[in-house]
Amino acid sequence: MYRSAAKRLLPAFYRRHQDAISSIRTLAADHPTRFMTSPATGNIPDQKNPIPPSSNPTDSTASSSRKEEERTRYQETDEKSSSRTKRPKAHYKDEEARVLSASLSHVLRLGWTETAMIAGARDVGVSPSIVGSFPRKEAALVEYFMDECLERLIDIIESRNDLKNLIPSEGVAKLVRIRLEMQTPYISKWPQALSIQAQPLNVPTSFKQRAMLVDEIWHAVGDDANEIDWYVKRTVLGGIYSTTELYMLTDSSSDFRDTWEFLDARTKDAFDLKKTAQEAQRLAEAVGAGMGGSLQGFMKRVFTG
Repeated sequence: MYRSAAKRLLPAFYRRHQDAISSIRTLAADHPTRFMTSPATGNIPDQKNPIPPSSNPTDSTASSSRKEEERTRYQETDEKSSSRTKRPKAHYKDEEARVLSASLSHVLRLGWTETAMIAGARDVGVSPSIVGSFPRKEAALVEYFMDECLERLIDIIESRNDLKNLIPSEGVAKLVRIRLEMQTPYISKWPQALSIQAQPLNVPTSFKQRAMLVDEIWHAVGDDANEIDWYVKRTVLGGIYSTTELYMLTDSSSDFRDTWEFLDARTKDAFDLKKTAQEAQRLAEAVGAGMGGSLQGFMKRVFTG
């Protein structure tokens, strides 16, 4: 779904592969007469235990070729794991992308609806019938917005050096705030977006998009966790993001001041080893109370997903 655990495990396997090679080389150095040829004759001096020549010359060539391919494959995997690349957005056709982009300007008036998409199509001179090509209609509009926000966040991470100088807890809080601020223009319509994401057909994509988001944030603050820690950290951060997102919907303070204070407190709690993910989940249930069973159930699944 994103930098998967597999990408992290492959480099580790490669390192073990290299360690094995190093051990063989050490053994060869300790027994030069058995593994090394004589510089004068090019023959193996230890005639008591000669190494038989390959019966098939092509075997040696094929073996070397396989080793080279294996080495190249692991090197490429290691390079991909060590460098951050932008997440590809969903594959939209050019015309569809233009319609979805134009539709966002109608969300405040028309909501995350098929009607907004029709208005967007007209803005770019496309027949409104194109809306029928989106299998899940308004869900496509919400998901397009989520993809756009992730791309914008990645651009910010790559262009702002000041973010690299923050300690992890500050970096996480800062990046979550930057991402949530992208939703503020649509805050009055965001409960509708959350309800759309909570619909059964849309849940898998919503999980994937949120997982990609928290993974990107952890990588941005220099996280190098693996195995169990990798999953725990992303689950906890997903909880922080989701509870803060819900808190925003009820925040009437100027410029969402209370929301950012809430976010800072939750982030500090998460970096305090005495706090647990269960406490964060209980907090999510409290904040989500009264917002609808479907939405609250969705946010619970985000914690454990």
